[in-house]
Amino acid sequence: MKAPVSWIKEYVDLPDAVSVDDLTHRLTALGLKLEALEAPGDAITGPLVVGRVLTLEKEPQKNGKVINWCTVDVGQANGSGEPQGIICGAHNFVVGDLVVVVLPGAVLPGGFAISERKTYGHLSAGMICSRSELGLPADGDGIIVLHADSAKPGDEAFPLLGLDDPVIEFEINPDRAYALSIRGIAREAALGFDAPFTDPAAREIPEPGIDGYPVVVSDTEGCPVFVTRTVTGFDPAATTPDWMARRLEQCGMRPISLGVDISNYVMLELGQPNHCYDADKLAGPIQVRRATAGEKLTTLDDVARKLDPEDLLIADDNGPIGIAGVMGGASTELSETTTSIVVEAAHFESTTIFRSQRRHKLGSEASKRFERGVDPELPQYAADRVVELLVELGGATAGDGVTVVGFAPARRTVAAAVDLPARITGMDISAETTVAHLEAVGCSVTVAGENLTATVPSWRPDMADPFDLVEEVARIVGYENVPSVLPTAPAGRGLTEIQRLRRRVGRVLAGEGFSEVISYPFVGDADWDALGLPEDDARRKALGIANPLNAEQPQLATTLLPGVLHTLARNVGRGNADAAIFETALVFLPSGDEAAPILGTDRRPTDEEWAAIEKAVPAQPQHLALAITGEAEAAGWWGTGRAAGWSDAIAAVRSLAGALGVPLDVASAAIAPFHPGRCAALSVGGVLIGHAGELHPKVCKAFGLPARSAAAEVNLDALLQYAATPVAPRFSSYPVAKEDVALVVDASVPSADVEAALREGAGELLESIRLFDVFTGEQVGAGKKSLAFALRFRAPDRTLKEGESAAARDAAVALAAERTGAVQRA
Repeated sequence: MKAPVSWIKEYVDLPDAVSVDDLTHRLTALGLKLEALEAPGDAITGPLVVGRVLTLEKEPQKNGKVINWCTVDVGQANGSGEPQGIICGAHNFVVGDLVVVVLPGAVLPGGFAISERKTYGHLSAGMICSRSELGLPADGDGIIVLHADSAKPGDEAFPLLGLDDPVIEFEINPDRAYALSIRGIAREAALGFDAPFTDPAAREIPEPGIDGYPVVVSDTEGCPVFVTRTVTGFDPAATTPDWMARRLEQCGMRPISLGVDISNYVMLELGQPNHCYDADKLAGPIQVRRATAGEKLTTLDDVARKLDPEDLLIADDNGPIGIAGVMGGASTELSETTTSIVVEAAHFESTTIFRSQRRHKLGSEASKRFERGVDPELPQYAADRVVELLVELGGATAGDGVTVVGFAPARRTVAAAVDLPARITGMDISAETTVAHLEAVGCSVTVAGENLTATVPSWRPDMADPFDLVEEVARIVGYENVPSVLPTAPAGRGLTEIQRLRRRVGRVLAGEGFSEVISYPFVGDADWDALGLPEDDARRKALGIANPLNAEQPQLATTLLPGVLHTLARNVGRGNADAAIFETALVFLPSGDEAAPILGTDRRPTDEEWAAIEKAVPAQPQHLALAITGEAEAAGWWGTGRAAGWSDAIAAVRSLAGALGVPLDVASAAIAPFHPGRCAALSVGGVLIGHAGELHPKVCKAFGLPARSAAAEVNLDALLQYAATPVAPRFSSYPVAKEDVALVVDASVPSADVEAALREGAGELLESIRLFDVFTGEQVGAGKKSLAFALRFRAPDRTLKEGESAAARDAAVALAAERTGAVQRA
């Protein structure tokens, strides 16, 4: 929210000693964080004055350009009173216009010094200025033309352009919608400096009557209050006065026409969105209802929109004329022929407006306020203010009728202990201070013994429980006064066992060349489709989010793969072609369809409420996902590189399991999103904990990844359950005995099964076993493969005798033959 300091000061009588820096500092401390401070006049030095164009001669040049040789009356600003001769290349002004002139000796933004110089055969003494040259928001390339009666030649141009009026931009938290208005910001300034506040909404308003424009509200829940006023005789040729146009521009809005500008001005002033309809274009009463199937509306941005049955509409007998609280329709907008206007100011339910603007991707200044919560008591005052300005500036006549449908809800009351702010914050806050500060923010407070009851103001829908009252008191007293009391650290405690194990996971994967990433835990149907999950896949059953950040990802993730693959694709797309990443995070596995109850914060849940919460909370195991693409080993002068593949994904999980002391079993599998022939099931003690392998080509294409990218995902909680306490390895100084065997088995037999049989059969003398060759071909026969293993035998306390290693090898081969049908290759 941008707010000119001069506008703020219209409603709060700040002490003269309060500087702009003091104002921004105090408002930031109160919760209206300073985002930026604009003071364009600070970048301009020297004379900047109003001039009147006396003569204008167009002079074509050899390069095809046409320049204007002008004489301009700048009064006594040049010291002589004689007209200035100035060259200008713009063509949007004529003789007699008032313009802005910068005289020699001045410096414009960017360090652009103005001097008297000869150009195009003339001595040009100064420059006629455009908005961009002065550092102001530009609307076209022409120079600034002032209203004829706004000033006289020689007057200072700084106040006319608002260059001497700093503009503060605030970052407004979503729960403080009242501060999206000059009224709200001025109220906070008055609070911060204990200064008198003049409420711009404090005005006498006419009583509702039966002669107002008719209104029918069918959805009173979505629209509790709807107000209309009418004016006639409006002059469509009337222009927006400079002061109003300037303030709109300072607040970041573009002046359009007087009627529209007045509507926007009142919204910025009071915080109440409103709308003006061309009365001659309306057919029958204004209606507030939900959309029906198939209805369409062309909004003011000239986009034809298909309406949803949940959209709250403003309509007439011809159909929709606006999406309530979001944007009006083109069919009833004000035009250059409008003379009769119906002014609407209403209060709409915030969730309805939020969902409509998200559904149509149509955020607007009005929806930004309504979805955060607007003062429901404002519509009549805002409508009256709009009418007042239409009469004053547009020559209109106000109609006698006032239509008011519905009424504002009763103000909320909140009870709390008087000493609650002191107990929660640790500050020395007396009961008198608590009551005074609550009254300062607009509450009506009654005290009974040790408790108080606060009736919160209508513009503060965020104040709903006792701790909201604590926040109000604490921010006025000052968060900087909260005492710093460090808790006493418990002695003898460090990281828990599970924390140490998780840290080991990160260190191991970093050692394997993987970088840790963090992604959002949100997914949608497009992610499931990209992974190639069948419709009945359990991972598609995900928890939906009531108000998702992204409408295309409205569910909580049941797998980490979508987030990791999107991140990998983003890295590849930005030139990091050789990437290996991992993420550890929670996944959310719904256990039923129960919804958790929403409870207040003023008490502990009952046992029954706690049980209902526990029942609705989904299982949230910690998962690990990793993905790899590009080269695992780079090419160079030392030789060719090696592309990363499915074996690297499996090897990474194997390394992790080894570091945790967990025996990991690997077997072939077929499950999305992996290539069915290059996918491994990972298990521990017969319990499946995850999968790893090469991604299916369709999955790579869907995520924008290179072909043959690989990934893995495991249930980290399940893996860590089997983690063993690290034991330092024991080394034997005795010689090793080497035995190699080559076994022929059916091609369908997993090598892991053969290795397991060899390991068991070899006995306790076996130190290590490694598969070093897989061979297929005519020599071993069709449907067969040869697996070559290197076996290493060693005793910890002696040198092996002749024949011991051979006997252990033969026992290993025998057991492998018995279990897998292996035949030793000659």
